[in-house]
Amino acid sequence: MKELGIYIHIPFCKSKCYYCDFCSFANKEKLIERYIKCLNYEIKSKRRDECMIKTIYIGGGTPSYIDGSHIVKIIKNIKKYYNVYHNAEITIEANPGTCNEKKFKDYREAGVNRLSIGLQTSNNNLLKEIGRIHTYEQYEEAIKEAKKAGFTNINSDIMVGLPNQTIYDVEDTLDKLLKLNLTHISVYSLIVEENTKLKKLIDEGELKLPDDEIERYMYWYAKRRLEENGFIHYEISNFAKEGFASKHNLDCWSQKEYLGFGVNAASFENNVRYSNTDNLNTYMKNIEKKDVLKNTIIEEKMNKKALMNEYMMLELRKINGVNLNRFEEKFKKMAIIMYGEKISDLCQKGLIDFNIPKQTIKLTKKGIDFANLVWEEFI
Repeated sequence: MKELGIYIHIPFCKSKCYYCDFCSFANKEKLIERYIKCLNYEIKSKRRDECMIKTIYIGGGTPSYIDGSHIVKIIKNIKKYYNVYHNAEITIEANPGTCNEKKFKDYREAGVNRLSIGLQTSNNNLLKEIGRIHTYEQYEEAIKEAKKAGFTNINSDIMVGLPNQTIYDVEDTLDKLLKLNLTHISVYSLIVEENTKLKKLIDEGELKLPDDEIERYMYWYAKRRLEENGFIHYEISNFAKEGFASKHNLDCWSQKEYLGFGVNAASFENNVRYSNTDNLNTYMKNIEKKDVLKNTIIEEKMNKKALMNEYMMLELRKINGVNLNRFEEKFKKMAIIMYGEKISDLCQKGLIDFNIPKQTIKLTKKGIDFANLVWEEFI
């Protein structure tokens, strides 16, 4: 049977973080019940009897903001209409201030076995400046309640390059996280997106970003501290204890197929990338009219060249890089012939390293710092 991942999008938030440009909505609580009903109908209507579900990822938005019973129902429906491996990785994102021990127990009983709890920084002033609704103390309480409910596989996100952030803030955040015995930590560099409140505050001079050199120092400091404490750096932004790398994300980076459910949810199937409309009302109205496919927006029907380009880009995100022998097995083409000139150029610029005996190419330290320049060579 073909294996698939499933992504579920819960777009509701208590309030929107200032840096967020995801499809998410605050002050839409009256629509939650209606949305969940539509989401469950979409799940049922797209059943794939011929496939096995390897991973389920519930993201947002803030999935932990809605009642736990909705999450339980969603997972029950997935298990009812799809063939789900008994040991499938099932992840849900949660934010402090929106979750408690009862919700965590509901998640556990429904089969969730991995949590991703957002923190960003341990500095309460910085949290307020970027529009987070919680304090560090609330985050620590959420971790405590999650462990009490039985969770042993917990990720937390932190960010570097925040406005007014110093290296001492990053040091304090890592000092505190390393005492919590987490299994996975993601370290993201802040990207200031257009049409966000954060962009407006920076443009108006109310907030100031640290220099690029300082932001890079924060990242490499975090990498060193995490590796010194037993975390394996397996993807540019992700660190995990042995055996706890995110299976769902690894599959996405390995060009495996997945189905997305919910407003703006993306899918990749049969070499086609598509998504649902990002208009919440349109999404619900189409489903209520039993016209689920009307929500579908085809983004790209990928030919072999596009698939190869994307594969190179995605594999380079992983710290182990691209295995050229696996590339040849997958595409029946030799990467060194297809991309010899690009590989040579990137090697000369010091952005990638080509290990000829192992037949691998991977990003150098400089390449990680300038990753976007490398991606552009392959997309």
